[in-house]
Amino acid sequence: MNDITIEQARTIVSAAITKAAEIGTKMNIAVVDAGANLKAFARMDEAWLGSIDISIKKARTARFFNMNSGEIGKLAQPGGPLYNIEHSNGGLISFPGGVPLKNNNGVIVGAIGVSGDSVENDQIVAEAGAAALK
Repeated sequence: MNDITIEQARTIVSAAITKAAEIGTKMNIAVVDAGANLKAFARMDEAWLGSIDISIKKARTARFFNMNSGEIGKLAQPGGPLYNIEHSNGGLISFPGGVPLKNNNGVIVGAIGVSGDSVENDQIVAEAGAAALK
């Protein structure tokens, strides 16, 4: 299958929540499907309200370009080849915390976006969620 199932999305969100709790942070976690449509979402108790939108945009950014959102950020610096890309596609987020999701065949079936702490912790939690995809 070339799209993420709801069961897979729930497993990914659960793994991300577990990792966030392990490192002592509260996150917003979004999973989008192969078409970049929201498939699953969780806002941990007391997670920042402003990070809801950011987590969804990180996931969409990762899926739209099939790479980690932080990699887009490296290319989007002033003078870079993708400078101002954040203004495309209804708004993108080009800092860490968005990770493409690949199935067992290496096909991208969606993406996870995480926001609510430092971008380093956002990335750690996103990677933990992505690793749960079976």
